[in-house]
Amino acid sequence: MDFVWKDGGVCAPKGFKASGVHCGIRKNKTKKDLALIVADKPCSAAAVYTTNKVYGAPIVVTREHLKNGLAKAVICNSGNANTCNADGVAKANAMAELVERFAGVDKNDVIVASTGVIGQVLPLEPIESGMRSLVDGLSYSGSGDAAEAIMTTDTVKKEFALSYETEGKTVTIGAMAKGSGMIHPNMATLLCFVTTDAAVSSAMLDAALREAVADTLNMVSIDGDTSTNDMLSVMASGEAGNAEITQKDESYAMFVGALTELLTKVSRGIAKDGEGATKLMECVVKGAPDKACAKRIAKSVITSSLLKAAVFASDANWGRILCAIGYAEGDFDVSKISVDISSANGSVRVCENGSGVDFSEEQATKVLDRDEFTITVNLFDGSAEATAWGCDLTYDYVKINADYRT
Repeated sequence: MDFVWKDGGVCAPKGFKASGVHCGIRKNKTKKDLALIVADKPCSAAAVYTTNKVYGAPIVVTREHLKNGLAKAVICNSGNANTCNADGVAKANAMAELVERFAGVDKNDVIVASTGVIGQVLPLEPIESGMRSLVDGLSYSGSGDAAEAIMTTDTVKKEFALSYETEGKTVTIGAMAKGSGMIHPNMATLLCFVTTDAAVSSAMLDAALREAVADTLNMVSIDGDTSTNDMLSVMASGEAGNAEITQKDESYAMFVGALTELLTKVSRGIAKDGEGATKLMECVVKGAPDKACAKRIAKSVITSSLLKAAVFASDANWGRILCAIGYAEGDFDVSKISVDISSANGSVRVCENGSGVDFSEEQATKVLDRDEFTITVNLFDGSAEATAWGCDLTYDYVKINADYRT
């Protein structure tokens, strides 16, 4: 299937406006801290959430609001997670009520999200005072401001969009996301908001989201910490004019393929912008006995702190790769394994039949001395494959998290 990448983020699909402002949650007045996405009409909607037993109050509210599979708006603040607060649910509900008051969207159709420091009371006054300018700023080209407003330690905005043709209609899917640290998801990655103009039922939207997330955002790890506020939501306006997707047929498969492609882009963007990171690390596992095994191995490799530290120095310490493979769950023969490392600077095989081979350390260092590289592991024990994304571990990661609150 052919995809066309385009600008516009969450506003690229038909029927969505967005906005982002600084309202005062953050002391730094140059940073936007409040975002809003509003659809022209009620949308089919679905979401997935963190599996952390400690989770933010916005998740409680959003779960309740999405029980009917419908939504029309997303409001999200940065700078404060609204987690572990006695008044958290009341504050999250109040955010939805502010959207109703200022934007005319039923509070029960509002997805609420927050990100930032855990355990600090969320001040509602700045949000209320910022709502008028937030709503007045809504536009069909406002995705960039909204994407900026949800950032915390991110260094770049993460917004993407693509389109594909189906039944003579053009379907577009857009996304914006934030995430640099506390990323080791078991559902999604920090915050990601997806919009689409596809006509798709809530049930099929939920199924498609879970299917796409399993191979994309669920395969990202920065530091092994699963956030309390992870949420990925999707709203579908239906304005593309395609026949509504109501079953798992060819149209559904095309939609899942496009959504997976988009969320792969998001996943790579999040991994590359890991806190303090200088390199995007991709691990591709081939020849596994089953998909679950391939996934466990790929994630085991990209989460190895020893390996992450080695590649920061462009050191091809391949023994650490084998070690990470070895402690992954699964029934496979380690004596068959081969490992190759590749980048725009070339490729080098560092392991074959489970043992080291002669290779040029100079060439290996050159291969790793790029901002993106791939580790390919072949188990020669089946046909299943999986890919995971992570980043190197640097001094700056410790610096950022040592003084995160101050």
